Amino acid sequence: MSQVSIDEIRDNTLEFLRRVEAGEDLIITQAGRAVAEIRPISPVPATPRPYGLCAGQFTVPDDFDQELPEEILKEFEGL
Repeated sequence: MSQVSIDEIRDNTLEFLRRVEAGEDLIITQAGRAVAEIRPISPVPATPRPYGLCAGQFTVPDDFDQELPEEILKEFEGL
């Protein structure tokens, strides 16, 4: 992880963006103090997640769609 001053970023923006695009993380500093971090964005998967990926790992309880008890509703409403 490289440290780069704000002035360096301002003077060579494209160079630093190319480095980030290549996979490098950059710490941006101002007056010797770290103020930000620039890192590459994680690639988006080319295919969607398959339907039923976690099938059988969770069972929906029978009372899932029933009304909540009054005490819990009051907590949500801040009463």
